Amino acid sequence: MKPYIITIARQYGSGGKTVGKMLAEKLHIPYYNREIITMASEDSGINAMLFSDERLKPDLLTRLKARYRGQYPLPNDSSKVYLRDDALFDYQAKIIRKLADQGPCVLIGRCADFILKGRPDVVRVFVHADADFCLEQAMLVDSLPEEEVVRKIAEIDDYRAKYYKHHTGSDWYDARNYDLSLNSGVLGFDGVVEEIVQYMEVRSRFQK
Repeated sequence: MKPYIITIARQYGSGGKTVGKMLAEKLHIPYYNREIITMASEDSGINAMLFSDERLKPDLLTRLKARYRGQYPLPNDSSKVYLRDDALFDYQAKIIRKLADQGPCVLIGRCADFILKGRPDVVRVFVHADADFCLEQAMLVDSLPEEEVVRKIAEIDDYRAKYYKHHTGSDWYDARNYDLSLNSGVLGFDGVVEEIVQYMEVRSRFQK
């Protein structure tokens, strides 16, 4: 099987992060999720809090226009700098490309499928599931009343869809953005991992 970089976009509660970890362990390749934020923060000198992609704000396009002062680092070449969401995205994209250049790995979220679009060594996966399955899985990790978890799932998925649309111009849910769109509620986590591995094996044989 050819070595591949696997990007995983996922609905909240679908287990995409768990699938990514399982896949990385099975293939003995690195796994990157929030590590991307840490690396982008270290590379840019920007407070890691500003890179969080799950801080839900009413207005996506203005949520990260934060001034570098006080607790946030201020670049040496300016005393009045406003950080745009696009600039933060570019820092993360730089790290994602660097990790991909280093070799096979699993990358979770952060529009990695779009950032690495066109590379022949990338497998782009979207993990989804029905509402009941996502709620069941989310309830295992969120110590909140059920109605609050339902709301949290909706808010995070809406945020991720808007984030993706803003930075890529495409619909996050559009299957054409991915090589595989897999239902973890039907296959289970082990089944999703196996499906990805089988896809890579077939693709290795037939990819031109």
